[in-house]
Amino acid sequence: MPGIDECLLEAMRLPGARGAALVDWTSGLALGTVGEAPGGDHETTAAEAAELARMAAEHGAFTAGGAPDGRPPVEDVIVSNHDSYHLLRFVDTSFDSSVFLHLWIGREEGNLALARIRLGEMAARLVLG
Repeated sequence: MPGIDECLLEAMRLPGARGAALVDWTSGLALGTVGEAPGGDHETTAAEAAELARMAAEHGAFTAGGAPDGRPPVEDVIVSNHDSYHLLRFVDTSFDSSVFLHLWIGREEGNLALARIRLGEMAARLVLG
């Protein structure tokens, strides 16, 4: 079971990966980062991504129905722009599940479907503590 660093390095092996981070969405702090950051600053990117994750995780329009087994009601959030994708994958933890993996991939080189599947697998294996 990989820790934070191993998980982020694995994410960077995905086609088109530009940068990855593990972020606490309640505080906006990056718990680990690797690669580039959009805009060049990992901490600013983490805080901005945390706002988006918090909105998706806490607002009823996105959480209606919830997950029946107690997992976070939102699995992931995808944002696309002209040259890249941002994939935020919520990590189910034994404590408060307030962290997510943020993967930034290039649109031309990346494969969004593969990234989503692999990031979900990484999130399931991630060991925090």
